Amino acid sequence: MRAARQYPEGYKLATMRLNDDTTSAALARLKRARGQLNGVIDMLEQGRDCREVVTQLAAVSRALDRAGVKIISGGMRECIRSAERGERPELSEEQLEKMFLSLS
Repeated sequence: MRAARQYPEGYKLATMRLNDDTTSAALARLKRARGQLNGVIDMLEQGRDCREVVTQLAAVSRALDRAGVKIISGGMRECIRSAERGERPELSEEQLEKMFLSLS
């Protein structure tokens, strides 16, 4: 069992729920990236050419970025749906923007 994550005092934890389709798509991208990263590690351990390693490392980076964008765009859709139902969105526009900019 994983220990509960400790946050600094005064830290406000905002939540963002994702629908099942978004979660599945993001998990698929992350698992693909994990496989690519394992491949990069193997390449380094085997002493492969640095150009090949960097090419594969760039692919891992793009896969992670795409997973992040998928998660954020899913969260944005959920916030819009909440607002359309007259509910308060789970994350503010500023929080979503900060998350989006963290990927750049």
